[in-house]
Amino acid sequence: MESGLLDDLDRRLAHALQLDGRASFSTIASVLGVSDQTVARRYRKLRSSGVLRVVGVPEAAPLGQVHWLVRLRCVPDAAAAIAAALARRPDTQWVSLMSGGTEIVCFIRAPLREEADGLLLGQLPRTPRVVSMTAYRLLRRFAGGPAGWPGRSSALSAAQVAALPPVFSGASYVPEPGDVGLLTALAQDGRADMSTLSAASGRSESTVRRRLSALRASGALYFDVEVDAALLGYPLTATLWLTVAPSALESTGRALAKHPQVAFAAATTGPANMVANIGCRDDAALYAYLADDLGGLAGVQQVETAPMIRTLKRFGTLQPV
Repeated sequence: MESGLLDDLDRRLAHALQLDGRASFSTIASVLGVSDQTVARRYRKLRSSGVLRVVGVPEAAPLGQVHWLVRLRCVPDAAAAIAAALARRPDTQWVSLMSGGTEIVCFIRAPLREEADGLLLGQLPRTPRVVSMTAYRLLRRFAGGPAGWPGRSSALSAAQVAALPPVFSGASYVPEPGDVGLLTALAQDGRADMSTLSAASGRSESTVRRRLSALRASGALYFDVEVDAALLGYPLTATLWLTVAPSALESTGRALAKHPQVAFAAATTGPANMVANIGCRDDAALYAYLADDLGGLAGVQQVETAPMIRTLKRFGTLQPV
């Protein structure tokens, strides 16, 4: 931490939590080959200092929802205030200032049957300070989500990964009373104790324990690890808007998912049919990625790069200014 980067144990702990965000300290300690006390101490230090956070993330499709990625271009002196207003909305999951402070990108979760105009044009800020707005519906995710980010989720050996197997079983999701409160509490702290979750959902601890297992088994809930990309050696982050030949969407998405720089990638509707969030060491590394890694993908026809300046909301939680 003195060097400004996570050390090897911190990285392995983050990878283990990505695989199972609610695994016990004793289970993680056994996988990492250290003591329970060491894992607990490291986690609490990282958590209390704001370096690392485990979050419960509701998966949109099983809950009858869809994700929209909204891109707004604003006059320079208005972007910060508009981004702050968007971050306070309950349906935004991620809000970032981009491109020198003239652009905002946000993820919005919406009911599947809700009309796009009612969701986006009717509720987002209507002001002449918003120069343009484009909405992209996410069709298929290739990187990010339960699998995590290769740049972060590569610290454990294959044997260690196998010791923390996924809990998804493909079971169907059937909503129950208390789910909203439970999911809201887990979005704040994915490792919240049973008494906290019981109070949030208004159900007994035994019921919450059973419900938590059912949500994970159905894929309606997964756990992610929030870590500042700079602490992983990727201080320069950007969003890439890609135009890809339709016949190459699948192969391009799969290729992006293997790049350690790519934290998120998905096929979308809209003028750009694929979007990716990446992390790089510096400008030279970003150039090399665009020219070599991305340039080597035959299906990519056009790329627009928008550097991230500041993230105001991440995983549904407002970030400190």
